[in-house]
Amino acid sequence: MSQSNAAVAVQAQQWQTVCTRADLVAQSGVVVWFDDRQVALFYLPGQATPVFAVDNHDPRSGANVIGRGLIGELKGELVVAAPLYKQHFCLKDGRCLEDPQQALQVWPVRINGEQVELAWGGVGAGLPRDGHRYLHSSNPDL
Repeated sequence: MSQSNAAVAVQAQQWQTVCTRADLVAQSGVVVWFDDRQVALFYLPGQATPVFAVDNHDPRSGANVIGRGLIGELKGELVVAAPLYKQHFCLKDGRCLEDPQQALQVWPVRINGEQVELAWGGVGAGLPRDGHRYLHSSNPDL
């Protein structure tokens, strides 16, 4: 895809507000509903990309726990360590550093003023829900 086609694809994405900047916790994860899925948001103020959105579903354990994972850097990559089996997923592209057969889905995410928005119609495609609900990582029912 050429740069101009990539720019058109990004512009064609539709954005859905999933939470506010105040809902984010620095250096930690929170979980939101997006298109009937749990998406873990990781907020890293001071980074070139301050927020990342990945699937909350751990492919190895089958549990929705990624939003509770620890953030760090491994082999020069920003990663989240899955809470149960400790495998590391790259926040940028979702790949697992230890097992190439595992990966997390990722979504384009942006902070627009005080709103945190995820894109639909591309990666994580689907129609957005009317409204939004929050599932913060402190929720024991996750």
